[in-house]
Formats: sequence, C-alpha cells, structure tokens
Amino acid sequence: MNQMPSRVMLALNGGERPKRANALQAVSTFIWRSWRKTIRNIHYLAIDSIVFPAIFLLIFTYLFGGAISGSTGDYLQFLLPGMLVYTVTTMTVYIGIGIKTDIERGVFNRFRSLPFWQPAAIIGTMAIHLLSFAAAILTTFGLGLLLGFRPEAGIAGFLLAFALVMLYAFSLSWIFACIGIVVKKTETLTTMSYIALYPLMFTSNVFADTSTMPPWLGRIVAYNPVSLASSAARGLTHGTAEAPVLIAALAVLGTILLVFMTLAFWLYRRKTNE
Repeated sequence: MNQMPSRVMLALNGGERPKRANALQAVSTFIWRSWRKTIRNIHYLAIDSIVFPAIFLLIFTYLFGGAISGSTGDYLQFLLPGMLVYTVTTMTVYIGIGIKTDIERGVFNRFRSLPFWQPAAIIGTMAIHLLSFAAAILTTFGLGLLLGFRPEAGIAGFLLAFALVMLYAFSLSWIFACIGIVVKKTETLTTMSYIALYPLMFTSNVFADTSTMPPWLGRIVAYNPVSLASSAARGLTHGTAEAPVLIAALAVLGTILLVFMTLAFWLYRRKTNE
C-alpha cells in the first residue's frame, strides 16, 4: 500500500517540519492514517461490525421473540429496525478509545506540535469509524433478510432508515470523543461509557413496544434518544413513519451533534494549549 504524500504525513514519519497544511490536506492525511490502522486490525472490525451484530440478532429473535410477541417472525419485523440502532450504539465508544489511546501513547503530543488544523485528528478518526457503522448496519439488515425480515417500504425505506441510523451513530460518537479527550485512563472511559449506554439501550423501545410498559416507564422510554432513533428507523423501514416522530428524532440528533462536536473541538484545542 503506497503511502499518501502529504506535508502532515511527512512530519508524522519523522521528516522535515512542513509548512502549515490546510484543513483538507490535514483531514485527508488523518483519514489515511486511520484507514491504515483499521487494515492492520481488520479482524477486530470484522468482529465488531459482523460477528457481534449477527449474534445479537439471532439471540434476541429466537431466544426472546416467541416469549415477547408469540411469533419469531412477527417479532423480527418489529425488532430489526431497532437492532440497526442497537448494533451501532456500543461501537461509538471506540471513537473515544482511539482518541484516548493516541493521548496515552504520546502521539497526541506530536500532533499538537505540528502546523496543521488540529481538529483534523478527530475528524479523520471519525470518518473511518463511519465505515464500521455502515458495515454493522448492512450486516444486521442482510441477516434479517435471510431470517425472513421484509421491509414494507422497500429499498427506499431502508435507505432512509440507513441514513438516519448513520446520523445517530455519528452524533453519538461525538459524545465519546469528548469523553476520550478529558478522561485520565482508557479503563475509566470504557467503564463510564457502558454505565451510560446500557441503561439507555435497555430502557428503550428496541426490544419491546412502549404500549406494553407501565405508563410512567413508557413516558421515560419515549424520550430516550435510542428510542427516538429506533422509532424513526422502524417507521421509515415499514412505511409508517409519522412526521412528529421524525422531526423529534432529527431535532434531538442534530442538537447532540451540534453541541458535542463544538465541545469536542473546544476541548481538543484547549488540551493542545495546556
């Protein structure tokens, strides 16, 4: 694999100190760097984006489907759009882990001494992780088709749901980018992430309809970001999407994206000035 010619890459490889690279050059270089790291660890990508989603879908469909809805086929129709959201949720943690690993290994100190647009280091990492999100979504959907899932809105509905789930994963990733910048240890990041994520995932409507829950719990679940994304994806996939649900999901995801992207850049710049 040929190495990308770049002023930033030259410095990263120990070459002469380059002139300041523009934002596009810096972003493309860090995308290339992240891609090379991904290729070297392709087996981890396969496990996270293919093996785990397949296992989760099979377990929840055949172990719990009959008990929850009386029919694994009917349950699969309900479950799979939410599982698209579920499978990418835990994967967003790796954004923070990647950033924190660079900081712990001293790579971050090298980055902050180079003359390039500093947020490129985060954006490059984020861009490559979008590939793993897409792979996980497509794997889950493809397996669902093999198991008998049928999107009532056809391929157009699935593509819209795919775009929404990608937006969800992209938005959530910025939260963990912020955490990765500020925590002291990778272990702390992992612990904090799962403490936050598991209550969100299991108090959502991914696995059960809110109409089957006590009213007080149903109201809590309805405002869960995981539930909003799942409801929107379910509606788009089956052609039953309601405008208020879509607007609420897009508004929440857009707010998360704007707030935490801005915060991540601010924290990163602040850290480079320490």
